[in-house]
Amino acid sequence: MSRQLELLAPAGNPDIAMEAILHGADAVYMGATSHGARRNAANSIDEVKRVVEFAHIFRAKVYVTVNTIIYEKEISQVESLIEQLYNIGVDAIIVQDMGILRMSIPPIELHASTQCDIRTPEKARFLQDVGFSQLVLPRELTLDEIRKMKEAVSIPLESFVHGALCVSYSGRCHASFSTCGRSANRGECAQLCRLPYVLSDSRGNVICRDKHLLSLRDLNTIDILPHLIEAGISSFKIEGRLKEAAYVKNTVASYRNAIDGYIKKHGDRFTRSSLGTSDIAFSPELSKSFNRGFTHYFIDNRRPHGIISPDTPKSLGEIINDPVELNNGDGISFFDGKGRYTGAMVNGVDGKRIITSKPTDIPKGAQIHRTFDRIWYKELQRPTALRKIGVSFKLDDTGLSASDERGCRIRIPLNCTRDEAKRPQDYSPIFSKLGNTPYRLESFKSELDASVFIPAGEMTELRRQAIAALDTSNRTTYPYRYRRKENHNTEYMTETLDYRDNVANSLAECFYRDHGVKKIEPALEVSKPSARMNRRVMTTRHCILRELGLCKKEKGLGKFSEPLFLQSGKDRFSLEFNCKDCEMHVIG
Repeated sequence: MSRQLELLAPAGNPDIAMEAILHGADAVYMGATSHGARRNAANSIDEVKRVVEFAHIFRAKVYVTVNTIIYEKEISQVESLIEQLYNIGVDAIIVQDMGILRMSIPPIELHASTQCDIRTPEKARFLQDVGFSQLVLPRELTLDEIRKMKEAVSIPLESFVHGALCVSYSGRCHASFSTCGRSANRGECAQLCRLPYVLSDSRGNVICRDKHLLSLRDLNTIDILPHLIEAGISSFKIEGRLKEAAYVKNTVASYRNAIDGYIKKHGDRFTRSSLGTSDIAFSPELSKSFNRGFTHYFIDNRRPHGIISPDTPKSLGEIINDPVELNNGDGISFFDGKGRYTGAMVNGVDGKRIITSKPTDIPKGAQIHRTFDRIWYKELQRPTALRKIGVSFKLDDTGLSASDERGCRIRIPLNCTRDEAKRPQDYSPIFSKLGNTPYRLESFKSELDASVFIPAGEMTELRRQAIAALDTSNRTTYPYRYRRKENHNTEYMTETLDYRDNVANSLAECFYRDHGVKKIEPALEVSKPSARMNRRVMTTRHCILRELGLCKKEKGLGKFSEPLFLQSGKDRFSLEFNCKDCEMHVIG
């Protein structure tokens, strides 16, 4: 049996969600009214419903993020939210808080968020056994680790393939909360990882000054998608619920082409998870959308170098090798004579000289990046995709039959008038006029007797009835999936949980105790202030020492002495290095 591959796109609002689907997404994920890990990407129930109705035309799915930790006083609110999402036809909710598994909710399908920190095959198997239907893996995993995950479970695995990277393991970052009370586990991350830092040692020696040492480049796996597919990934997730429509259009179209190309070569093993063909009116190019430079992160290398963008957290866009590539109105960026990342608008190009809208000092030989391609961006502001379901019609003396690629089949009876004096009619043009419907004509066959005459107006009405009947058939036969049964005999991997396991309510505590956990420390967000001091606020596979060529395993720290410190303004963190597991810990 072939494995379904799913291209999963972000959506900050209904319009972007529908653009993602038009451009080829098999599923979209979006926030609802509350409890999504991107607080600024919330949508009303009516807005989500609008997306569900549109997506299901193409058998595309809608996943809603309910992936923050939940406070005790919010339990009934979340129960009500999930019930509303179920009632409007949402396909699944993406979850972090295990308290949801003890709530009084309908049997909606559950996906385990990357916030669940699924780093081991044992954790993956546990989440499958307690009722999750899809697992969102950490961004830090290698191909070998993904393969081991796939061997441990039978449910689909989801992996981020493009977009911004969190430097900490997701769900285990408390830096924002520890410094300014804004919890990443509540959708309020202050993005301290994008700030410039001074790195110094225990004697005050400065190792590195004012560099963005925690700011990772953006993930881009389009060239290694085949490796991810073969390793066991079934859902390919683009990051970016706060990104604009042009970004989503471009990334979805790019990955749609790549995935379809692989399916075409291996159609006996893989298939798309949604239906309909998208016609794209532009040439997608990932470097033209917001990016901080690209990386594979750890996917194909356990200890990569060059995964941060140390000089700026801003978009680097595309590299321009010749000024003639630029157009009036383009935005460019570069590093000025003092090493500052700056930008300007292009007013024209005179040979090799770039004329900008304001006096600008572009050093000789500086690398120019185009961060805004005016002509290309203007093209993306127009309608740039159509997606259609193939439909076939068959007409005979007793009625009209219609079928589509979703498997919907309908039959409408026909009362024919016979008139030997009339000439045979060609009705195919009427059935090719499908206009603004989501259908395209795949075939039309008429077996009407030559003496049968049907006025064009009646045949047009017959076509309209057939389309309406197909729409109804699709709605009534849509293949919903439901929550998997929880195995209550499954035991958790450890008997002790600490603050990093994010237990913030009594239902989550009940869930873990039901599965054998005996000692539970509350989440940092609900603990006493005195319990929040000197805590590990990040765990990351990114190592500053390795990035600076000071890896303790290879060269050592030399003249510098531990502990090392990161400081940005008033915020100061100490660093610990777990060289055995090649991890760095940030202590608040």
